Amino acid sequence: MEKRDIFVQMDELDNRLGLFHAELSALKQKVKELLEENKRLSIENHQLRQVFKRETTTEREAVLAAKSSKSRNKESVQKSSLEESNVAVGEGHDNLTRLYHEGFHICNVYYGHLRTEGDCLFCLSFLNK
Repeated sequence: MEKRDIFVQMDELDNRLGLFHAELSALKQKVKELLEENKRLSIENHQLRQVFKRETTTEREAVLAAKSSKSRNKESVQKSSLEESNVAVGEGHDNLTRLYHEGFHICNVYYGHLRTEGDCLFCLSFLNK
């Protein structure tokens, strides 16, 4: 009878060990997913900081250019405003192209998400329109 009790205990221990192993595997998978998400968010944060820095620099340059353009006479200001309005038509497309080359989706499917797997066919077809 004692031998049978030993085998029952060993069987119970084996079952508990199997459950423990399954739980440990699930935890390892969750940690892996969290580390991948953390890395992706770190990359996206770094790229957004670069974009913000570039936009801030561009904005400062635009303010300085605006101050210097105020000293011009009315006629030259009117001509430049007409030229700027013509340029503004393609400016949106240029901004989207710049965002795409910085690593972000511009398509309606994944807009604003970080591109991690190379080129996106939706984005490329949008740019080619």
